[in-house]
Amino acid sequence: MTSDTQPNLQAGIDFWQKQPASLDGVLGGFGSGPLPRIDALGSRQFLLGLLPELCAVPSTLRLPRVEPKPQRRYRALDVGAGIGRVTVDVLLRLVSDVVLLEPVESFIKEAMEQCKNSMLLGSSHNDSGYAVGWPGIADGRKSVTFVKAPLQNFDPARPNNNTEILGRIGFTPAEDDTESGFDIIWCQWCLGHLNDSDLTEFLRMSKYALRDPRSLIVVKENLCAEPGGRPTAEFDEADSSLTRSDLAFKKIFREVGLKVFREKVQRGFPQGLYAVKIYALRAS
Repeated sequence: MTSDTQPNLQAGIDFWQKQPASLDGVLGGFGSGPLPRIDALGSRQFLLGLLPELCAVPSTLRLPRVEPKPQRRYRALDVGAGIGRVTVDVLLRLVSDVVLLEPVESFIKEAMEQCKNSMLLGSSHNDSGYAVGWPGIADGRKSVTFVKAPLQNFDPARPNNNTEILGRIGFTPAEDDTESGFDIIWCQWCLGHLNDSDLTEFLRMSKYALRDPRSLIVVKENLCAEPGGRPTAEFDEADSSLTRSDLAFKKIFREVGLKVFREKVQRGFPQGLYAVKIYALRAS
């Protein structure tokens, strides 16, 4: 790759600690426009295309079950989760339990506060008819576990190791499920804070934290251009992060033993931004 400068963990955390713990803060000023809704809708549609059983809406395209089977509790890990935007608008709408990982103290505190407030909101709806609060939290059907730690040296198979567990809100299982693995490991707009070595190690450990052959690692990231058709990366001094190209990501995926099962460019974002692509990865 062309970038000789590598991300610095503390410099990245220091940058984000100075940003507001809000949608505008975590989305670089795009939190009040259409981007959050377009992004969340594209992510949910992508996941449902791969795991249609996550759809909670009755469909005429699915045959009714004569004998309902016990429902499995699907688990997701949301890394570099910020204030919980993806957890709320994507993952909790499809799965039962989410582990939210975030290193920036102001962000994860805001996420916890919003989740706790959901316990008080119950089944309230706003003037537009949309449910207020984090889905499934108030009635105890779903849960979010908050883990404070950076991605560097984080092992998804052992979330208790080298991390600070801040608490679990919502559903409480009869038996500890901390190390029971994940059906979905979601990585969005955070992998640029890892150098190639750390990213390779994180994806390698994530592969072994998947619950079964259909489980997924999802990567949704900005992509830079590829002059000469070679793997490329661009370094951003402001937040000490890398923006990798499509081939740069795919090179690392191959080295880790992950197969790109499906990929799609996110459409509908404002002009002038990096291209954004979403990859579904499974162990090859």
